[in-house]
Amino acid sequence: MALAAEQTIQGQLKASLEILSRPIANDTSRRLQLLVSIFRVIVATTIVIAAAVYTDPPLLGTRHPNLFFFTASVYAALAWMTMIYQSRAADSHRMLAPLQLIIDIICVTIMLHASGGISSGLGSLLVVFVGAASLTLRSQQTFLAAAICALAILGEQLASYLMGLSPANAFIPAGVLGAIIFTIALAANPLARRLQESEALAHQRGIDLANMAQLNEYIIQHLRESIVVVDELGSIRLINQSAAKHLGASTRKTGQSLISLSPDLHRIILNWRRAGGSSSAPENFVSADGSTQIDAFIAPLERDGDGPVLIFLEDASLLAEKVQQTKLAALGRLSASIAHEIRNPVGAISHAGQLLQESTGVDEYEQRLLDIIGQNSKRVSEIVDNVLQLSRREPTSPRLISLSTWIEEFADEFASTLELPPNTFQIRSTDSLEVRMDPSHLRQICWNLCENAVQYGGATDAEHHVAITYGRLPGTRRPFLEIADRGPGIPASMRDQLFEPFATGRVGGTGLGLFISRELCECNRAALIFEPHDGGGSIFRIVFADPKRWESMS
Repeated sequence: MALAAEQTIQGQLKASLEILSRPIANDTSRRLQLLVSIFRVIVATTIVIAAAVYTDPPLLGTRHPNLFFFTASVYAALAWMTMIYQSRAADSHRMLAPLQLIIDIICVTIMLHASGGISSGLGSLLVVFVGAASLTLRSQQTFLAAAICALAILGEQLASYLMGLSPANAFIPAGVLGAIIFTIALAANPLARRLQESEALAHQRGIDLANMAQLNEYIIQHLRESIVVVDELGSIRLINQSAAKHLGASTRKTGQSLISLSPDLHRIILNWRRAGGSSSAPENFVSADGSTQIDAFIAPLERDGDGPVLIFLEDASLLAEKVQQTKLAALGRLSASIAHEIRNPVGAISHAGQLLQESTGVDEYEQRLLDIIGQNSKRVSEIVDNVLQLSRREPTSPRLISLSTWIEEFADEFASTLELPPNTFQIRSTDSLEVRMDPSHLRQICWNLCENAVQYGGATDAEHHVAITYGRLPGTRRPFLEIADRGPGIPASMRDQLFEPFATGRVGGTGLGLFISRELCECNRAALIFEPHDGGGSIFRIVFADPKRWESMS
């Protein structure tokens, strides 16, 4: 079931990434019309400059220089105006295409007449403009424009002939030019139809791709799973809201480097790639706000493990809580039996050992055996007491505690009780704050954590052997209390079972200290998190509930 869901999400993400990487088709007609407008501006501007520079003798406008220069100037101004407007307005080409062609026909025809008629060669510009317009206009508009253009050329030739400015044989090139314009319009018609169909199809596909991309984005953002997609360069290609919260990202902006956002997750991915992408077991790290243990499940999006990867982020505390609740239920059922079946016999054994110690004639070997009986009887009694304490689950009595005062008093009491040097603790504070918790529970938790740090955290005569830090977490601003040591640390093989009952890595330990500490934290709406210390050692962080939020919930 979980595998099928993972494969479905992977397929969906592959489709999303392909869609997001495709550019939506540009409007071909608009780009073509813009190119023609640029060509028109260049031609019109060149004609104006040529008419202004070459005046004696005139290069253009030999018949009517003033009319030619005025028409060319108006034509250039209109060309610049339409090009600027077209470059800014998205749908302007549909409205401007017919208007521009009418301006082309009128202005070029007048400049043709002012330059001596068809022999000036300016009529070839109409071939270019009509041919380009044929690709963007409908068939009826194209043929109408070609007819108007041909009539304008013939009309100019007729006017020149009637005014005695052109010979009769000039009608032949004028007719040929008109025929060429019609031929160009007819030839461009099928191409224009295909171009318009391709444009409509591309436009529809662009809309479909955009809609599908939005749908995929909606699905991904509303998944209960926290997911991140990272490419082969270590950049975030996709991230949903819940994953951004775990990683401490203020926005879901893609393209951000993962190492700058979460160095721990980046390290996990590198280790996974070095292992050839064969490791399926999740690795965990602490969330950006330091309040949650996160399990990272990595799945490749391509066969090559060096390509993009899909990462599922899961709150490890939720799964651990379910497992612990199951174990607690089993412990509750066993607690009554343990009280009767184990406590009474152990008490009898311990009492018999004490009576034997009081008798005379006990040699050294027998005394050693009696010590073993006493030590193990005491250990079994502690296990029974701890299990019974968990099964009873007495209600908490939370109070508002000033951490600065409480920690100073606790450190003095702990050091004097265990006869430790006065500089054993290094107390650091980032903020003065109050927390709401049962004082007896907080004392029991800290006593257990500090006792472990003193016993297994290195040399007990070292200065600042145990560091106690308290303040507020960045991001969530929840109060926290850390107890850290500089010992050898906890082996990686033990970390997954660290808070499980009866899990211990030392001789003589019950394996219930950390389990009870976490349970007491949860009773007070707090969380107990382990994190390896950089450079060696262990950090145990208590993340308290916000006192104001506690009051509002109560």
